[in-house]
Amino acid sequence: MEFKAIDLLGKPLFKWVTIKPPIQIPANMPDNEACFIYVLQGECINYSETDEIKTAANQALLSKCGSNSFKALSMEGSAEYSAISIHFHKDVLEKIYDKSVPPFFKNKQSQVQVNTTSVDATELIKQYVDSVMYYFEHQGLLSDDILILKLKEIILLLLQSENAPRVLEIMNNLFKKKTFTFKEIIEAHICSSINIEGLAQLNNQSLSSFKKEFRRIYNDTPNNYIIQKRVEKVAHLLLISDETISNIAYDCEFKSIAHLSRIFKTKYGVTPTKYRLNLSVK
Repeated sequence: MEFKAIDLLGKPLFKWVTIKPPIQIPANMPDNEACFIYVLQGECINYSETDEIKTAANQALLSKCGSNSFKALSMEGSAEYSAISIHFHKDVLEKIYDKSVPPFFKNKQSQVQVNTTSVDATELIKQYVDSVMYYFEHQGLLSDDILILKLKEIILLLLQSENAPRVLEIMNNLFKKKTFTFKEIIEAHICSSINIEGLAQLNNQSLSSFKKEFRRIYNDTPNNYIIQKRVEKVAHLLLISDETISNIAYDCEFKSIAHLSRIFKTKYGVTPTKYRLNLSVK
């Protein structure tokens, strides 16, 4: 792993990390911090309590305080994952906006719905990231005044992005943590690619503690419960959707149609194809 950082007022403002995938690690955001992540090379998946966001090169996301799990993916033609992150610290923002109102401030705070959102990487954001990369190679040119301007600049760019309403919600509630229950996290990730270890991380538990809690709540193992819920989701989609069975299988995280058919037949007594045919006849 290669790691570089540029600090502002004693806190990391810019980070540049390069790692060799595949790797999955906890990436929890502290209560007083949020960050914008721009992927330079490779691809990753960020799992928050209720979302799974895949981010490839030249794409970005905004994440505020909360539980997260991060996975860098192996990709053909890309041996490394590399990304630049810009960090928003509450005390730093309070200092740089001590005599003015932050552009994301609203008198009435909206209810916090999410902790993470994808961000449209506009051409201006791409140029901004290029300038940050330049500063990593020429840190002698930097001063706190320049870094403060750069921090204010990215905030304005984020608020002008295509996903501005969701960005504004996150920025306005930047350090107001949205907490999720154990069941909310599980149900949100039924058809997610996250593994059991990742679910334990999102719940801030060890794997053994997570399995015990899961058994207490659901009276089942995580793997069996999730598989059964996925099969039920497939049955529901076969009823209401015209999507192909292969697409439904993919969306519900089944490895193949054969894998889905075997489990589906065990639960419903027929294959997905026959199940849909029976529905059309009724």
